[in-house]
Amino acid sequence: MAFTIASGIWPVMITPYHDDKTIDFQAIARLCDWYVEKGCAGVFAVCQSSEMLYLTPQEKLDIAKATVDAVGRRIQIVVSGHTADDKPSQFRELENMMRIPGIGAYVLVSNRLDQDHEGEVAFEANAREIFERYPEIDFGIYECPSPWKRLVSTEFLRKAGKEGRMVFLKDTCCDYELIRERLNAVEGTALKIFNANAQSWYDSVLHGAQGYCGVMANFHPEIYKWVYDHRNSDPERAQMAAHFLTMAGMIEMRIYPCNCKYHQKLEDVPMSVYARSADMAKLDKNARGEVEALIAMEKYVRKQLGI
Repeated sequence: MAFTIASGIWPVMITPYHDDKTIDFQAIARLCDWYVEKGCAGVFAVCQSSEMLYLTPQEKLDIAKATVDAVGRRIQIVVSGHTADDKPSQFRELENMMRIPGIGAYVLVSNRLDQDHEGEVAFEANAREIFERYPEIDFGIYECPSPWKRLVSTEFLRKAGKEGRMVFLKDTCCDYELIRERLNAVEGTALKIFNANAQSWYDSVLHGAQGYCGVMANFHPEIYKWVYDHRNSDPERAQMAAHFLTMAGMIEMRIYPCNCKYHQKLEDVPMSVYARSADMAKLDKNARGEVEALIAMEKYVRKQLGI
């Protein structure tokens, strides 16, 4: 207490499967090596990109354990898997997950803290119940879009940051002005904000956000890292590369995570394109061609940046 979150690029880990639809743990190990090789600061496992809503409780734990085993101490790990509806089940999810050594923080899903849309009082009461029940655990919050997006109030972040109960926010508000307000509210605390939105992340890091934690770090994290590392020393090229990242980010609207798995299959980590949360049949020749075009553009951008 408190776990110090490393600044930089945090991919949201995908779950590879075999063709028989079981989890491909060998591919998970190779994927973790890839994250490390690309210079990622950490990995957010058992999240929406991991298809946590489609995993059994045991599969969630198995994936978290496999990630810890693969990464070792090379980069940091935070996890979620916070999908249950009732409180006893939520507590059990949390307790089982945090028995795995090597996990830095447990990331609560914001909509699980206000399931009945009761408002800020209920949200804060539910969060504080968890904080007080587990004083030894460091927490994050993920504004997960599924089953519905519940944004966290700036005032809650201000209090949680000052009290030292949160160290990580995966921000999905997609609003650079609101992120600036949030950054001001948590300034000087251990709470670090990571923008998940490719279109607004660069503005947020220029105003103090600690990095990027989103889908596109599964495609080209090393370009995000270059932009983050050179935002002050080489602002002109960093801005142009950020423009590329903004446009490239639109591909997440196209049959993700199947298209990401196709990208990995072509470039980095062999894996099936199957996903439980998306229809791989929709990854037609046009969608595959878009991924292939992205790969060509990534190579061009890397050459311009010297990476």
